[in-house]
Amino acid sequence: MTELRTLKVALLGCGNVGAQVARILLDDADTLAARTGARLELTGIAVRNINAKRDVELPRELFTDDAETLAKDADLVIELMGGIEPARSLILTAIQNGASVVTGNKALLAQDGPTLYEEADRAGVQLSYEAAVAGAIPILRPIRDSLSGDRITRVLGIVNGTTNFILDQMDSTGAQFADALAEAQRLGYAEADPTADIEGHDAAAKAAILASLSFHTRFALEDVHCQGITSVSAADIAAAKDAGFVIKLLAIAEKLVDADGTEGVSVRVHPTLLPREHPLGAVRGAFNAVFIEAENAGELMFYGQGAGGTPTASAVLGDLVSAARRIVLGGPGRTETTTGYVKSLPIDAVSTSYYIGLDVADQPGALARIAQLFAEHGVSIEIMRQTIHRDAASNVESAELKIITHRASEAALAATVEAVKGLDVINSVTSVLRVEGV
Repeated sequence: MTELRTLKVALLGCGNVGAQVARILLDDADTLAARTGARLELTGIAVRNINAKRDVELPRELFTDDAETLAKDADLVIELMGGIEPARSLILTAIQNGASVVTGNKALLAQDGPTLYEEADRAGVQLSYEAAVAGAIPILRPIRDSLSGDRITRVLGIVNGTTNFILDQMDSTGAQFADALAEAQRLGYAEADPTADIEGHDAAAKAAILASLSFHTRFALEDVHCQGITSVSAADIAAAKDAGFVIKLLAIAEKLVDADGTEGVSVRVHPTLLPREHPLGAVRGAFNAVFIEAENAGELMFYGQGAGGTPTASAVLGDLVSAARRIVLGGPGRTETTTGYVKSLPIDAVSTSYYIGLDVADQPGALARIAQLFAEHGVSIEIMRQTIHRDAASNVESAELKIITHRASEAALAATVEAVKGLDVINSVTSVLRVEGV
């Protein structure tokens, strides 16, 4: 029997995902060797604190605080530290010393991916990042490989489990945002500082990666219009449910033609009303899903666990086996598939529908004035629902108005909302959310 060669694997970071990756490398060494054609030897785990308590029992002799030396001496490097530095420098060190790299660092890829791709191309090594988007769901490889002969026109994704859990709790229990966030933190779905999730930054980084692969153009974080879920209220959730919708934080990348006739791509993240029967509308809890529309393949749906140590470790190990097999068989590394330049379009180029919540003075003719203003801006109202309520302190009646528009340009819709704010019958604009799937 032919003796298998050994490939040295360095692991940078040993958090929730890293610990599970290390466990699988050790426990399933024979299985991985059979699939790879080489033995994958975990030579070390770089951490900040060697003595820190960890949930997974791992050999103490593997731990080191000398990440740079570990990265220089490996055939394959797994970066799961997160953040920009020192992760960026360590990945470049590994690449420049001939190692292929597997990373789950969506923030780094969205901010400085082109530099890493170019260095990997120059060195002839592989840079893989399936774990950077949607956890265990195999989505990047299908976009890059399986759909490479097709033209993707649109991608819609629930790519952040924390926000999906929060919105699902609000939808299913009627909870306020703060209470749903607290429950997510109690269950470990949200960090003590949840800003990156609830403000949409995490989803925006993933949207940039999805758009870059789907449209063969490099999109950076600054190309993504980003809005989080902190302004979504229980009243919004209830009104959406009453109209047959559910609210989700969506990452959207779609091919459009702007007012000048230039083809481009809009990349955006924002809370969105979806029909409850839409495939993404049924994604519950902390799960993720990505919905793809392509010219020939039609509509495709990818669904699964979007976070967690073991599920995300599955994506990391898939990339690791792929990179190791390339080393065994020979040939250049595979990084990205950018083949040209597609213009990044601003949010104003988008055509969408709006859900608008208004607090209106209960006066004769108020509804007619609002409807007329919408018409003047070329925006057609599809659904209008009114609820009268009385302020207990002042005994003054006002109307709560919920409007869903037909599709119109983002610019026209934004101008309409601004004009509505100026009407003397408007007490306040309580909500402005976009609608998809109608």
